[in-house]
Amino acid sequence: MINPRWNSSQSDGIIWLDNVSVRYRIPRERFGTFKEYMIRRIQGRVKYEDFWALRDVSLTINKGEVFGIIGSNGAGKSTLLKLVARVLYPSDGRVRVLGNVAPLLELGAGFHPELSGRENIFLNGALLGFTRKQMEDKFDRIVDFSELAAFIDSPLRTYSSGMWARLGFAVATDERPDILIVDEVLGVGDEAFQQKCYTRIQNYCVNGTSILMVSHSASLIEKMCQRVAWLDHGILQAIGPAVEVVQKYHQFQSII
Repeated sequence: MINPRWNSSQSDGIIWLDNVSVRYRIPRERFGTFKEYMIRRIQGRVKYEDFWALRDVSLTINKGEVFGIIGSNGAGKSTLLKLVARVLYPSDGRVRVLGNVAPLLELGAGFHPELSGRENIFLNGALLGFTRKQMEDKFDRIVDFSELAAFIDSPLRTYSSGMWARLGFAVATDERPDILIVDEVLGVGDEAFQQKCYTRIQNYCVNGTSILMVSHSASLIEKMCQRVAWLDHGILQAIGPAVEVVQKYHQFQSII
């Protein structure tokens, strides 16, 4: 288990996790209906077991750093991102985040399929804490970056997954955040738009934004990240330079 020394006074740190654990209580048996579950629960006949999505994870992410997280499905990667985005709170330990966070945790999170692209821009902006006046000032930039002007008044249910990703990325990154959280969204869309996203991310990093990203693409992680953390079944197995940690992960994968 990796357990770097906790030091919240570190001058270049912006995210700290100190012995963080996330535990879920899962019923041992499956129930056919919610009614059956509630009856059994009232009777005290529901048995639970603990599932640890993260166990005693400690790490520090620095200002202006692109930090990657790798691991198999169920390793705890998305759980860690949700902790930083303040969507989840830890069962144990402490999470400290400085500055504003722009989360891209899911394609089109916060979008409504029956609303138009235009309406969803204002809806998503409100969810991110912006006023209508601020979103009006940002609107043209968002549409230009997403390259969706021809479809902006069409309902989102007519959009492809790549178009959803374009709009979500354009809204979340129109202004430089202190922290940008990216969960598997940069692999969607054509190559030219992916490069456009990379360029924006790199520009933000130069100006001090920290990027926390998850991807199943090892080549993308090596290309974008300075350091990487490898999670396995909620436990931090390694943390260090991207190439070294990805190599350890691949070696582990080859022997299991």
